[in-house]
Amino acid sequence: MNNTNIMNIIKDGNIVVPIYLLKHYKNLKLELPEFIFLMYLYNKGNNIIFDPSLFAKEINISLEEVMNFISTLGGKNYIKVEVEKNETGLMEEIIKLDDFYSRISMLILDDANNHDTTTSTIFEVIEKEFGRTLSPIEYEIIKAWLDNNISEELIKEALKEATFNGVSNLRYIDKILYEWGKKGIKNKEDVLKNKKHRSNSDDHKKIDLEIMDWDWFDDEE
Repeated sequence: MNNTNIMNIIKDGNIVVPIYLLKHYKNLKLELPEFIFLMYLYNKGNNIIFDPSLFAKEINISLEEVMNFISTLGGKNYIKVEVEKNETGLMEEIIKLDDFYSRISMLILDDANNHDTTTSTIFEVIEKEFGRTLSPIEYEIIKAWLDNNISEELIKEALKEATFNGVSNLRYIDKILYEWGKKGIKNKEDVLKNKKHRSNSDDHKKIDLEIMDWDWFDDEE
């Protein structure tokens, strides 16, 4: 899908793009053609009958491009193709946009809480460090940290700690934050003080030994 096709699709009124999303689509880690195709699906609602030939015809692109977009958007956790039983009892493939709506919710909430657009958000910082796009559940976990008054500063310090130990997952970071919370560590200064007073990296060893059994969903403390 080239730029001319994109402009024609928008001019013809085939796709309505919310201004907010148009301004922030780069934060979604999408190329413009991917974003426009996602907006085409968005205009069709949440549960869309999987019909690549119809999609190609309606926005005047090739069937191959349609399949590439569907594969890419699925890989980036924006859409899912599932098989469901329709009203007549027949099984059919449905495109669901629940993951996209979840990502947009996180974007709006994050934007509302971070008016300084020159500074990367904690979501962007973690995505950059992990080298990949966060999943919807990972967004929810990070939001839960923030909702529980864990500062972005402290999350970044935990991220550094995890990276130093060669671990790139939220499970490990959550364990670090949990251990710090028990010690009353709330900011970067507290982290530095803790590092000065611990000996032989005992805390690191404890985290490493326990991390595989840690499950924040089941913890009752």
